[in-house]
Amino acid sequence: MCGIVGIVGKTPVNQYLYDGLTVLQHRGQDAAGIVTIHDDTFRLRKGNGLVKDVFHTRHMLRLQGNIGIGHVRYPTAGTSSSSEAQPFYANSPYGISLAHNGNLTNADELKTWLNTKARRHVNTTSDSELLLNILGHELQQSESASLTPDDIFTAITNVHKRVRGAYATVALIIGYGMVAFRDPNGIRPLVFGKRETEHGIEYMIASETVALDACSFEFVRDVAPGEAIFFSENGQIHSQQCFDKPNYSPCIFEFVYFARPDSTIDKISVYASRVEMGTKLGEKIAKEWDDVEIDVVIPIPETSCDIALQIAKQLNLPYRQGFVKNRYIGRTFIMPGQEQRKKSVRQKLNAIGAEFKGKNVLLVDDSVVRGTTSEQIIEMARASGANKVYFASAAPEVRFPNVYGIDMPSANELIAHGRDVDDVCELIGADKLIYQSIEDLVIAVRAGNPEIKSFDTSVFDGIYVTNDIDNAYLEKLDAQRNNSSKEASDKNADTVIDMYNEGAE
Repeated sequence: MCGIVGIVGKTPVNQYLYDGLTVLQHRGQDAAGIVTIHDDTFRLRKGNGLVKDVFHTRHMLRLQGNIGIGHVRYPTAGTSSSSEAQPFYANSPYGISLAHNGNLTNADELKTWLNTKARRHVNTTSDSELLLNILGHELQQSESASLTPDDIFTAITNVHKRVRGAYATVALIIGYGMVAFRDPNGIRPLVFGKRETEHGIEYMIASETVALDACSFEFVRDVAPGEAIFFSENGQIHSQQCFDKPNYSPCIFEFVYFARPDSTIDKISVYASRVEMGTKLGEKIAKEWDDVEIDVVIPIPETSCDIALQIAKQLNLPYRQGFVKNRYIGRTFIMPGQEQRKKSVRQKLNAIGAEFKGKNVLLVDDSVVRGTTSEQIIEMARASGANKVYFASAAPEVRFPNVYGIDMPSANELIAHGRDVDDVCELIGADKLIYQSIEDLVIAVRAGNPEIKSFDTSVFDGIYVTNDIDNAYLEKLDAQRNNSSKEASDKNADTVIDMYNEGAE
């Protein structure tokens, strides 16, 4: 999971790109990057770390230009080396730079094709660099003396035919402008907005509406599945559907965990969807646990707070903040490496003993993925004096790997894979465990936009919307992306990349 932004402005965009990435930091904490165009030259800064650590004043001063894109990275494919940080760029044709959120499911096939047919070199293991080169190849097929919007849309139509998987993408083309496009299933979110200034209308692309808000852009609409939108350097806008039969199936896990509650994606308020999740789960608890004595409902901050509050309301129970979160520790789910996740739980949360001592507590979390965090939090509750510790998950059992950009690559790492609820309950050390049903989760999220008929729920039911995933693919993915291989790869030396007219400092 990553976050992307892009702006076509009338004045320098470096600060707005920085601000947009900062409010999308929850989508990726591994690396950050910004590319701008000035005097027909890319200005690039990217490296490992948080946005505030990668960009200093001297870098921002050099990121000149009225058009640019940015990216925050959460590694799934590839390694955590900053050579994998985005945006990527290619000199041919024209000069293209690209930022991508998602994961390509036919990456091996694409790499072979690029090497043998397109004769384009890919310098990293990132599927995003593959996507960049596929786009570059298709743009190069244009016979026009000057690139037109129709040429760009034809190229993206051919990208859709060749590429499979999840991709919300924004790219710069030197001398022409910025293009944003989304995969035909709309798995990853992508929105655009505009604002009127004294210099003219400016446009912005982002993963979530919260980035538009932070930069004072007005939300216009979501980029549709299969659609491409081209923003010329002089501020003209062109859009076209580039896929014959798009199938709107956004990732439901965006609403469970990844997106900020103050965002609206695919016309659905993330906050409202989580309130509905709490209503549905509260109804299920009332029905199935009518003989369970619960004294207090306590969320595991922060994603589950709105859910837990609604559960407490449904059950007519007190709601308490029993854990204090250290806001200077990143989101443990998206940290690279299991050992780092384990270590961070204790640094991230601390229990307020008075809220647990002698009580039967219902802990509420957004999901249970590997189970490591849940187990440690339950131990903390018991150490604080809880009498009974019950656990509720706002998401169903995560049983299957995710292939669309979320770091759930190995089924063996998923605590619910091949186990029933009682088995998981025992492993995490709870007295009772309850999950949201898939049906109720879909109802809760769809309430915000009934036009969406299906969601990608593959991590819960193993049904992959791209229809190209089999056991052989999952086994290969497991071998490529398990924790041990990722951590071994990360021993490679890191670099920080600066590229300017003046050269690196």
